[in-house]
Amino acid sequence: MTDMTSYLGWKIDFANPPGEAALVHPGSVAWRVYKNQVALGVGGVAAVLLEFADARIRSGVWDHSTYKADPIGRSRRTGVAAMVGVYGPASAARRVIQGVGNMHARVGGKTPGGEAYQALDPELLDWVAATAGYGFLTAYDRFVAPLSEADKTRFYQEGSAVGRLYGVRTPLRSSADFHGMMKRLAPRFEAHPIVDEFLAIITSGQAAPTVPKFMHRALARGSVSLLPPVVRRALKLGRDWDLTVADSLALKLAGRLADRVAPADAPHRQACLRMGLPADFLYRKPAVQARLLREAGLDADPIMAAA
Repeated sequence: MTDMTSYLGWKIDFANPPGEAALVHPGSVAWRVYKNQVALGVGGVAAVLLEFADARIRSGVWDHSTYKADPIGRSRRTGVAAMVGVYGPASAARRVIQGVGNMHARVGGKTPGGEAYQALDPELLDWVAATAGYGFLTAYDRFVAPLSEADKTRFYQEGSAVGRLYGVRTPLRSSADFHGMMKRLAPRFEAHPIVDEFLAIITSGQAAPTVPKFMHRALARGSVSLLPPVVRRALKLGRDWDLTVADSLALKLAGRLADRVAPADAPHRQACLRMGLPADFLYRKPAVQARLLREAGLDADPIMAAA
């Protein structure tokens, strides 16, 4: 992924225009979490599994997107949208989010069980946003670096502004909010062959052919390990999907490596430069980051000040 990225026909330049703020503050927990590709990969797959537990979302994704024909491309475009929401210039992020909303407005139908659904149903929008936040945050906490409860709460609060632009009406404010939402939806959760097909795609290695096959299996098992027990039982993901010691070690090693180095054209590095910060800002110690934010006039986080 480079600083100039295509999405929905637009060119997203993470490095320009100079000084334009993102929707999320550079001193946020979100900027720390989203820079890690392992957390995004494991957390993203976990989020899809959580979404696919609900027949309405599963049908909407499978029947109205390119997932069946181009699952990897579809996943990458979703990842770009997430990156733009966190690191992109605010004007570009709003364009992308509006484009996603326009596409979702055309998505609707019936599940195999005959239940009608619309992609813009507030309950579905809330759950999709909740699963993404939970997936990325939990993957980072589990496989990259432990996060305090205060940081987890802050992460959820930081995402509320972006979520509302997507139409989310009940943004998460804490881990307890996620589990409360999940408990309300749990009676709907069910297993389906599409879940198995999706996991087969992940383990196949199509997304990154140069990465060893065992890492793809580890990623899939790591994603399943993030599922709360009620979801895993509903999806009937048995012992074949248990995370092994080798899987865990491989993911943690890769996650910690990804938290130390990144390509020069990575979106978060380009976003730092746009905001007047060093490209390696997110790899500096917290005290140094605080000083750099002050020097750039970015020490006040308006989102958190209003929380």
